[in-house]
Amino acid sequence: MINRDVVVKVMKGGNVFAEHIGNTLQPFGLSLQQFNVLRILRGRNGAAASLESITDDMIHRMSNTSRIVDKLLVKAFVERAVCPENRRKVNIFITQKGLKLLKKIDSVINQTEETLTASLSKQEMDQLLQLLNKLKTK
Repeated sequence: MINRDVVVKVMKGGNVFAEHIGNTLQPFGLSLQQFNVLRILRGRNGAAASLESITDDMIHRMSNTSRIVDKLLVKAFVERAVCPENRRKVNIFITQKGLKLLKKIDSVINQTEETLTASLSKQEMDQLLQLLNKLKTK
């Protein structure tokens, strides 16, 4: 069953990557999901994000985004504000403290990512990305 082999290898590979990145984040007191939320918010360049938009951009969409944001609020890495146009909506922003933490983590994560992909050439990484895009993995 070649189809099953491909699916299982992709899933196992994803788990290996997630485990290594998660271990890299541990000393910073962040989970992989919290890190993902902070990177999503940093990518907004100061623009507001809703819980729904964060969930849409999450790697693990089954994550409880509200709970993750609550944990980041306690750590003062994000802040919430009521949307002026729609008082039922909450806007979420990354704080300066959150940005500083990401800046500190960036080089460590880059090193982990380089280690994880060290056995692939640039051409192989490009090819792998093309194949994964064909699988519609977003």
